[in-house]
Amino acid sequence: MTSSQSTSTPPTALVVEPFRVDVPQPALDDLAERLARTRFPAEVPGDDWSQGTPVPYLREMVHHWRTDFDWRQVERRINALPHHLTEIDGQRIHFVHVRSADPDAVPLLLTHTYPGSFLDFLDLVGPLSDPAGHGAPDGQAFHLVVPSLPGFGFSTPLADGGWTVSRVARAWDALMRGLGYDSYLAHGSDLGAMVSRELAATAPPGFLGAHVLQLFSFPSGDPSEFEAMSPEDHEALEFAAWFQTVNGYAAMNASRPSTVAAALSDSPVGQLAYHELFENFGRGTSLLTREQVLAQVSLYWLTNTSAGAVRIYHAERSVEPRTNHGPIGVTVFADDFRSMRPFAERDNTDIVSWTTRPRGGHFASLEVPKELAEEIRDFYAVVLARR
Repeated sequence: MTSSQSTSTPPTALVVEPFRVDVPQPALDDLAERLARTRFPAEVPGDDWSQGTPVPYLREMVHHWRTDFDWRQVERRINALPHHLTEIDGQRIHFVHVRSADPDAVPLLLTHTYPGSFLDFLDLVGPLSDPAGHGAPDGQAFHLVVPSLPGFGFSTPLADGGWTVSRVARAWDALMRGLGYDSYLAHGSDLGAMVSRELAATAPPGFLGAHVLQLFSFPSGDPSEFEAMSPEDHEALEFAAWFQTVNGYAAMNASRPSTVAAALSDSPVGQLAYHELFENFGRGTSLLTREQVLAQVSLYWLTNTSAGAVRIYHAERSVEPRTNHGPIGVTVFADDFRSMRPFAERDNTDIVSWTTRPRGGHFASLEVPKELAEEIRDFYAVVLARR
């Protein structure tokens, strides 16, 4: 029986119920009123992205949020997909489950990142589940499972604060098996990449491999490690050093989650500003639209997700990394964090593919979904050839 056919009696049955997104109108009215009363920070000389989210950007985005952005339109697009709720390890889990009509489709688990959500993958659903209908008649099709991380979006309220990447990976494996898939692939970026890599490292029976956009491996301090670095690796190290100057949100989330959650939960514009990663990660190269950014920020606001979402950083802060011996592939997009191959190979002993793309950044699923779909299909072809 192939993985695409393995939908018989689940080994661990899940109680799954359908779910529909329907934000109450009073919540939208409250958001509109808060935006109308926004008190912007006083502008200071040199107010640009080098110091965080600049006030002119906030003014423009808030104006668009108030006058042109339509949450109900986003909601209609969301509800065009099949949503479900279940409970795993005491936690309510929301997920999208799209079954491809292709009889040879392969199960694929997609895990979002922070400050993203399941919305990260809306533009990938069609190309991956129905490649023939999206310009790739010979492309591999996939059954898609897209869960919301515990504490994010509709996977709330957070049952407890101990949701590490490893625990999420175990829950996702239980989800896939509970849905009847005895083998599957995984893909993710950033937090999603960490969860996908953890699945490869754990190697549950039938797991086919993980495709990620980053392998977060860094110098250990051994001078000999630098001898194997290419000019591209040195450029990647410089980019990583730059990012360390702008990722204060990660330190706040890991060390003071309750403090930052209080601020974000009371101010939609604070939420927008704190989500500067959508705009600033690639030094001004982001391809995201205003609509995409506001959809994500609105979802966080309307679900009051901040207190839960930041907790994974706190839970993960003292976890020691481990070597991954499972099959993994990486695609490095031009304006994203660039994985450094010598260190990645030290920490991942079975890298089955390593590709680069000249366009796209940290949120490639939102920026260049067609290219990312091609990379995932190519990764599966490599995995299949090794079997």
